[in-house]
Amino acid sequence: MPRFFRNRAITVKTETVYGTDAAPTGAANAMQMTNVVFNPSVGEEVNRDLVVPYMGHQGVVLVGTYATLAGEVEIAGSGTAGDAPNYGPLLRCCGLAEVVTAGTDVVYTPVSSGQESVSVHFNADGVRHVLLGARGTMSMNLTPKQIPRFAFTLTGLLGTISDTALPTIDLSGFIKPVVVSKANTTFSLHGLAGACEGVTMDLGNQIEPRFLIGHESIQQVDRQMTGSAIMEAVALSAKNWFEIAHTHATGALAAVHGTAPGNIVEFAAPAVQIGRPTMGETQRILNNTLPLMFTTSAGNDEFTITVK
Repeated sequence: MPRFFRNRAITVKTETVYGTDAAPTGAANAMQMTNVVFNPSVGEEVNRDLVVPYMGHQGVVLVGTYATLAGEVEIAGSGTAGDAPNYGPLLRCCGLAEVVTAGTDVVYTPVSSGQESVSVHFNADGVRHVLLGARGTMSMNLTPKQIPRFAFTLTGLLGTISDTALPTIDLSGFIKPVVVSKANTTFSLHGLAGACEGVTMDLGNQIEPRFLIGHESIQQVDRQMTGSAIMEAVALSAKNWFEIAHTHATGALAAVHGTAPGNIVEFAAPAVQIGRPTMGETQRILNNTLPLMFTTSAGNDEFTITVK
């Protein structure tokens, strides 16, 4: 009997003890994702290279095996201001601390130690793959006329693979997003709230599978956040991006998506440096593509995500 690609389910839960299965359930921990790519076996191959008096492949030994899950989650609120969004565990395993202020908002900020991990159950039409101690990185994309999304890539230790029935999942906690537009989205960079053709932000976590004698884990060992903004070109008197880039000046980035309480997500960065601007055009109108570097001053302060 065939197994169908459409019949897949993902559950994710923050671990209390690193690498110990948090046992996510479909009722409480289902994850709504799109453009999902699951790789159940990643690692290295060791050749034996035995000396024998004949030709032929000798096979390999698979070592350092882990698994990866990549997918996108729509950028939206939780439905109620002050409630953590259902995708919160994904942000937390990407090295972001979650602070909940009941009735007001949930704020995510980067950390440089004590990063959390998640257990992931990926069920492909009755075959369940378990990832343990998973950590990852993510990027964000705000493009006009499109649904905004977080793009996550998680790396986890390989747990069990078993014949397990698809869980019954509850996705009611994921609310419908709004598209990126003038009505729904605001954006400013270095004080200019000009016409923007799109902005991306990439957390830039360096994730390292670590396989040692007596120790196996997935570690986040660095973070270098970057991005890009495409701004409609303006007169130098309005904003001189070339001078800003050449003087290495930093300035604030602010983006707000959504207008209704319970479905507002804000992005803020206080000290963004502009890289070398390039010039292009869209619909025969000049634009500047601006590389972004999210710098830190006191540490772990280069950006925040606020859901409210």
